[in-house]
Amino acid sequence: MRVSVSWLREYVDLPADLPTGDLEQALVDLGIEVESVQDLRASVTGQLVVGEVREIEELTGFKKPIRFCRVDVGAANGTGEPQEIVCGARNFAVGDRVVVILPGGVLPGGFAIGARKTYGHNSAGMICSAKELGLGDDHSGIIVLPVDTAAKPGDDARPVVGLDDVVFELEITPDRGYALSLRGLARELSHAFDVPLHDPGMAPAPGGTPTPAYPVEVRDTVGCDRFTARLVRGVDPNAPTPSWMAQRLVTAGIRSISLPVDITNYVMLELGQPMHAFDADRIAGPLVVRRAEAGEKLTTLDGVSRVLTADDMVICDDTGPISLAAVMGGETSEVDTGTTTNVLFEAAHWDPAMVGRTARRHKLFSEAAKRWERGVDPAVALVALERAVRLLTEHGGGTPGDEILDIDHVRPRTPISLPADLPTRRVGVEYPPARVVALLEQVGCTVAQGADRLSEDPGTVGVASGVGTTLSVTPPTWRPDLTDPADLVEEVVRLDGYDRVPSVLPTAPPGNGLTPRQRRRRAVAGSLAERGYVEVLAHPFVSPELADQLGLPADDPRRPAVRLANPLSEEEPLLRTTLLGPLLGILKRNLGRGHRDLALYEIGAVFHPRPDAGSPPAMGVDRRPTDEEFAAADAVVPAQPVHVAAVLAGDLDPAGWWGAGRPAGWADAIEAARDVLAAAGIPDERVEVRAAEYAPWHPGRCAELRVDDTVVGYAGELHPAAVAALELPRRTCAMELDLDVLPPVPVTPAPTVSGFPPALIDVALVLDESVPAEQVRRALEAGAGELLEDVRLFDVYSGAQLGEGRRSLAYKLTFRAPDRTLTVEEALAARDAAVAVAAERFGATLRGA
Repeated sequence: MRVSVSWLREYVDLPADLPTGDLEQALVDLGIEVESVQDLRASVTGQLVVGEVREIEELTGFKKPIRFCRVDVGAANGTGEPQEIVCGARNFAVGDRVVVILPGGVLPGGFAIGARKTYGHNSAGMICSAKELGLGDDHSGIIVLPVDTAAKPGDDARPVVGLDDVVFELEITPDRGYALSLRGLARELSHAFDVPLHDPGMAPAPGGTPTPAYPVEVRDTVGCDRFTARLVRGVDPNAPTPSWMAQRLVTAGIRSISLPVDITNYVMLELGQPMHAFDADRIAGPLVVRRAEAGEKLTTLDGVSRVLTADDMVICDDTGPISLAAVMGGETSEVDTGTTTNVLFEAAHWDPAMVGRTARRHKLFSEAAKRWERGVDPAVALVALERAVRLLTEHGGGTPGDEILDIDHVRPRTPISLPADLPTRRVGVEYPPARVVALLEQVGCTVAQGADRLSEDPGTVGVASGVGTTLSVTPPTWRPDLTDPADLVEEVVRLDGYDRVPSVLPTAPPGNGLTPRQRRRRAVAGSLAERGYVEVLAHPFVSPELADQLGLPADDPRRPAVRLANPLSEEEPLLRTTLLGPLLGILKRNLGRGHRDLALYEIGAVFHPRPDAGSPPAMGVDRRPTDEEFAAADAVVPAQPVHVAAVLAGDLDPAGWWGAGRPAGWADAIEAARDVLAAAGIPDERVEVRAAEYAPWHPGRCAELRVDDTVVGYAGELHPAAVAALELPRRTCAMELDLDVLPPVPVTPAPTVSGFPPALIDVALVLDESVPAEQVRRALEAGAGELLEDVRLFDVYSGAQLGEGRRSLAYKLTFRAPDRTLTVEEALAARDAAVAVAAERFGATLRGA
């Protein structure tokens, strides 16, 4: 909302020497955000003066009409001679007074004005339009000052066109609808500076008469609980909007249209009451206020034909809907400049929720709708009606009708019970009860109980101290946002000053550190990050087609998914059951942006619906839910285990002058999974890796990871069909583990570090190629005994000399004793025992033996 300070001063006695910065700070302290402050006095530099057109010479022979003018600017040009100016506008004549900027001046946007020769004539200066001065968007013609303008040629034009003002652009929060008016802002500033308020909403206004101004029937008193109207006959259809009104509307960002329409917009800005002006002669029969019938059509003032729904409120005559109530009028009854002589003003009160839904449904966010959905004072309708009628008769002639329609179904405000000490208890600042009452009365509330006794001796227990005293507070009609004690506490704090509320951090209770689950999650994340993986945070929403793209079987438990009732995107309405879908989507997005070598990971929850869960119980906010209600609600919530997943594409080791790079493969995904399990505190001897078939992995390159014979996840290369469906590079690899099924980290004593040298022995075993290398490693560990410190596979070989279906696995065995240096005989005996177990289990033989 744009507000000029000069207009604001009409309703509140602000100090004459009030600095702009102090006014801005006062608005901020009141909780009103200031978007910008524009000093119009500085928007145009140089000489901007009033000029009177003395001669006009029409120039011909050009593509567009051009005029050579001589304009009297008094002594402003230093000579007193008429100023020669070339102008293309045609909406002025000899004798008109206009706004002229002389050479040396600068218009908004840094447009410098000088003297130059154009169209064969010298032009020194410019005759200005509203757009050139930054006063509006009208560039169809220059500004022609009213004939009653008191300014003489050569006088400063800034006060005449409103460029001697300061304009504040304010951002009003949705709960402060009353501040979308000069009346509301003036009230706030009167509190801030403790100065008198001249409330235009309290002006006297005649009430409704037995004979209505126009026959109206309100069929829905919930959607419209008040409807007032008054008729003005014999209006001059060509009466112009007074310049001061048009200027204020333009400053506020509203285009001047016609006198009756401009008056409704002016009253809306002044009082916060949106209004509508009908051409009474274009209304056919009585008016009916009702809900629209589904499928009805209405062409609004913007020329768009709109299909209505049963939730819309409309004003109808015998021909059907003629206005989309509270949002925008219709074409059939609009006021038309040049023809409208009888004007019917309407000021009503509409349901905010209904208006908000209608505005969003039709994408009509008008100034009126913006105020209605935030709440409008229902008590100001007759005042606004009287104000509009007086302005129209004063500037457009006409005779106001004595009949006034007032259909009033407004319910009185319900008093709110407020413990007098509640602000003190909630905020931690001492607010004496008398101060609480005084601040609430400033807001406009009526305090019905206890107010007459709050001046007692402060030592008196009860009323004066506020302990045990309850105030009955009735909010004013213009504050629909005040509905419970917390709202009243907020008002007390706001008006008393947020700066009085200290910033005190609560004392943190001693804690027990991180939980085991938190420590495990951090260890897993750190392990992957240390190995070059980059963490990403994906949205947990997926499309229904993802299961097919991943190739999940029809009976896969990952296919059923929770559908959101109000998804952010209709294309992704489901909650993920695997981390791979969103993670692979991020991989694809980064590949499309030029990244080729990627290693990404995510730790997050997946969501599995509970079959036949039903609906959660309805729980209010008036009390804490019972344990039974919590249990019933929790039984409906989807299971949300925490998973970790990683994806790889491109080269794991980059290429360079040192040689070719190494592409990421299925073994790297498996190794990432093993690293995660190690970081999670699972000893390697409890981890088993087996070949498996599990979508979306490649059947021949998929590993199943088990801990204590429990499957915890899968890793390997993705299936070619899934890669193609998701448009990913060939041989993209991934792993996913369920962290919630991992057993707790056992408490183990620190290992004994031996200071004696190790014995290193390599063994190469020949065996059937179907035997997994991991199982061979376990056999070697089982046979070597306690002297074995480490066993690592370092070579795999297959060839014709080994025989068909045979391969060689070479392992490096590390032996060490904690208390002595091993002899050669001891190390060889341990090696032979290890090989013996491998031979017994898999028929392995030493290569070359």
